[in-house]
Amino acid sequence: MKAIFKRAEVRPRVKNCTTNQGPPLKKLTLFLVLFISSILSLPAFAQKQVTGTVVDKQKLPLPGATVKIKGTTTAVASDMNGKFTISVPGDNAVLTVSSIGFTSKDVPVGAQNNLSVTLIEESRGLNTVVVVGYGAQKKGEITSATGHADSSDFRQSGSRNALDLVQGKIAGLQITRAGGSNPNSGVNIQLRGVTSINAPQTPLIVIDGIPGGNLDLLQQDDIESIDVLKDGSGAAIYGTNASAGVILVTTKKGKAGPPQFSYSSYLRKEYLARIPKFLNADEFRQKLASGEIKGTDYGNSNDFFDQLVNHGNLSQNHNLALQGGTDKSNYRASLNYRNLDGFAKENTRTEYTIRLSLNQKGFNNRLNTQVNLATNFNRANLLGGGGWEDQLMRNPTLSNYNPDGTWYFENTSTNQLARLSQETNKRQQQTTSADAKAEFEFIKGLTGAAFISYQRNSYVDGIYRTLASEFSLENDVFKNGGYAQRSTFLEQNLAFEPTINYTRSFGDHSLKGVAGYSYRYNQTENFSAFNYGFLNDNFEENNLGAGNQLAAGKAGMSSNKESDKLIAFFGRVNYSYKDKYLLQFILRREGSTKFGRLNKWGNFPAVSAGWAISQESFMENVKFVNYLKLRAGYGQTGNSGVNRYTSDVYLGTGGVYLYPDGQYRETYGPNNNPNPYLRFERKKELNIGADFTLFNNRLSGSLDLFNRVTDGLLDTYTTPQPPYVRSSIYANIGQMSAKGVELALSFAAVKYKDFSWNIDATASTTRNKLDKYSDDIFAIDYRSFGDIGGYGALGQAIRTYAGGAIGEFWGKKFAGFTEDGKWLFYNRNGEKVRNDQINNSFDKNVTDYQKLGNGIPKYYASLTNTFKYKGFDMRIFMRGKFDYKILNTTAISYGNKVTGSNLLSDAFTKYAEINDTYMYSDYYLENGSYLKIDEVTLGYTFKLKSKQIRSLRAYLTGQNLVTFTSYSGNDPDFVSDAGTGPSIDARGPYPSTRSFILGVNFGF
Repeated sequence: MKAIFKRAEVRPRVKNCTTNQGPPLKKLTLFLVLFISSILSLPAFAQKQVTGTVVDKQKLPLPGATVKIKGTTTAVASDMNGKFTISVPGDNAVLTVSSIGFTSKDVPVGAQNNLSVTLIEESRGLNTVVVVGYGAQKKGEITSATGHADSSDFRQSGSRNALDLVQGKIAGLQITRAGGSNPNSGVNIQLRGVTSINAPQTPLIVIDGIPGGNLDLLQQDDIESIDVLKDGSGAAIYGTNASAGVILVTTKKGKAGPPQFSYSSYLRKEYLARIPKFLNADEFRQKLASGEIKGTDYGNSNDFFDQLVNHGNLSQNHNLALQGGTDKSNYRASLNYRNLDGFAKENTRTEYTIRLSLNQKGFNNRLNTQVNLATNFNRANLLGGGGWEDQLMRNPTLSNYNPDGTWYFENTSTNQLARLSQETNKRQQQTTSADAKAEFEFIKGLTGAAFISYQRNSYVDGIYRTLASEFSLENDVFKNGGYAQRSTFLEQNLAFEPTINYTRSFGDHSLKGVAGYSYRYNQTENFSAFNYGFLNDNFEENNLGAGNQLAAGKAGMSSNKESDKLIAFFGRVNYSYKDKYLLQFILRREGSTKFGRLNKWGNFPAVSAGWAISQESFMENVKFVNYLKLRAGYGQTGNSGVNRYTSDVYLGTGGVYLYPDGQYRETYGPNNNPNPYLRFERKKELNIGADFTLFNNRLSGSLDLFNRVTDGLLDTYTTPQPPYVRSSIYANIGQMSAKGVELALSFAAVKYKDFSWNIDATASTTRNKLDKYSDDIFAIDYRSFGDIGGYGALGQAIRTYAGGAIGEFWGKKFAGFTEDGKWLFYNRNGEKVRNDQINNSFDKNVTDYQKLGNGIPKYYASLTNTFKYKGFDMRIFMRGKFDYKILNTTAISYGNKVTGSNLLSDAFTKYAEINDTYMYSDYYLENGSYLKIDEVTLGYTFKLKSKQIRSLRAYLTGQNLVTFTSYSGNDPDFVSDAGTGPSIDARGPYPSTRSFILGVNFGF
């Protein structure tokens, strides 16, 4: 104000000024003009410019840190050197400085013009925010077993599926890519071992609150974190969908701050890593000449396997994201283009994904709204990726062509190269999700929210086989006429979930609660039609009526539509005393249309407790313990994985018959036996665990022990006729159990200003057992799994008896060979006998079959070493599975010289003694244990003196580099060990590949 009065005393010079107003009015007008101009110029006069640097506790600069004037929307970002410049409205201003992974800090400006701000890295233990379903909690508040991974943990191997990012990163979560690097394949997911015999065993996927979220909508650069609810005491909040666990994916959202752009890209090249060794053409001729095999030398030399390989494969990914806004309104949008070029010919996937997130506050910040939209368009070529077994076993002296250049076909194998040229198999797919959430704070601590989501997944498949194709020439329906098929699929899921949240602290006590209602409606429908007998190849699958077999009744058509509903009421209460004693209670009551009319509803309670023992007075002198929390929890979850309408009678067609009136009419009858008592499988789980931080916060981790029982296993049982209409019924009968241990560790081995070394490790073990499988009405003594396939019709390799372990190989115990190469096996008395003397009964009391090993690994482990030196970073990721068996079915079929095709090289060395028919025994069971250097990444973050470029990092990654194993078949990593029929190695899987990725992350 002193400056204002000084300005008011200045008298301007006015020449030749005349006015009709009197002197007092003239003076007042002049004073008002000067006063207003002074007020308007005050901010500019009072503003001052402040510079500064943001660093971490090692004094390393933090680029991209947000520097905001507290109480305003004015903000800037630090440059690559951590420096910033901002204009503040005076010495009383306060700056809020924040950066991802660091604790925010308020800095008073005062009389300073240059600031140095040190941010402290957030503890990855206590302050890590974990999404727990219908809310989030800090790690220190959690009383159940959880797993957490964010972008700093994710793998950098060019993920095809969002869960590829956390393979081997979360203890107890097993992810296997049985389809190898096939861009159109998914992953097998299993948490804490086998949870069911016949119902689905995949955890519930929740994406930004959307239950049953579609992983196709996720791109690696859009994911903020992935959290896992492992035990029943946490997963009970999701009821009948949570027996196999819950995986919650959180995508990146808009944040307050200046507009920012982020661009990331990578190129990926794949090379063959491992396949079984078959005879090449020269070796095949030598064996023919020596009489070791019988066959024909056709005079050619071909590597049929190599001819299916896309040697020019090059995959690419591009992601552009932009975000910005204020603390009241912000946004984030991203556009992703991904072209995945398979290692196999005619095996591609091209995707376009758009994601948009909007956040808006209103009503004096009491209303918070969020809208998310994501859509993915993809075109997939599904033709390639198979046929590898055909190529490996084919006589290598054959040719793909006749002497005149036309394709050569034979009855003993398929000309796969011709198939890729003469057929098409393509998919056009669109997947979309939209959700909106509104939260309103009624009073302090009491918030109401409403969440609604919609998902739509649809695709159109088209298959065509030309008139000249091998299929058209050899099929038994209509030869030389082509074949066309067209299929459509549509899935729609709607969810509506209103909730009430309450939070209150009074003294040393803290109380948090959430209560809500859930409504879900799911619907699927599909259609398919095919026809033969096309006159030309012009229409492909786009004119099915052009085929001539519709009138002949040899064309086909089918359609289907199903739906189900789920309704639930749920609540969770968390209580804390001095952040030392923690309690959590959950109750969910849920009903589903899938179950019998007498068992539509079920209750899912859970309780868990935590004790921060390190805060007790008697721990004050235990200096090496920084934090120690003990946890214990018990909870119940369910599995609703039954087909719709299974509990009710539904009618199906029974054939067309001639009625007395001379008309042909379709007949209908019951397709199933109804079961009004059908219910969900119920899992009861006890978990005891500990979270700890030791040795001056250098070592942190968690340890969990669990024991669970699943009763009411869903399966099909044989029924007498009468009184039942059909010969089988779907019912809840059996029980299975599991025990396990999980360990996760993180160790800051070295931490200096210019160099750091962090070690992260996980390990787990689980034992599954089928306790019982019968009751007084229905009885099953055992179940068989694991089709062997191949030559010999050898049946199934795995048999699970009531009271026995899941995944046990049962078969003949190998005892050697006779002098003329015939099989010998041990009978139940330990005597060596011929195969025809073996008792093949399935009755354990008389059979000569024996337990031969187990296909489920006893131990899973991973190890990550991360090194940083100035701008360089390097990560070495290793993982393995240990102490289990794999059945080598390739050796069964192609390690036996009786096979009239190409053979494994081992047929003349390792398996040379065999002079007998195909046989399944422990002779072909091998140790599946392996340790793999799965990923090595070398990156460099550039320090650029540029105001336009916020960050720049380039990296090179090698994936699947080295596998240490004694297993002689395919890559054991790609042999699925999940489910009830684990570790049956296929004869022609997608090849194991080694890949190299060149990537860049660019912020501006």
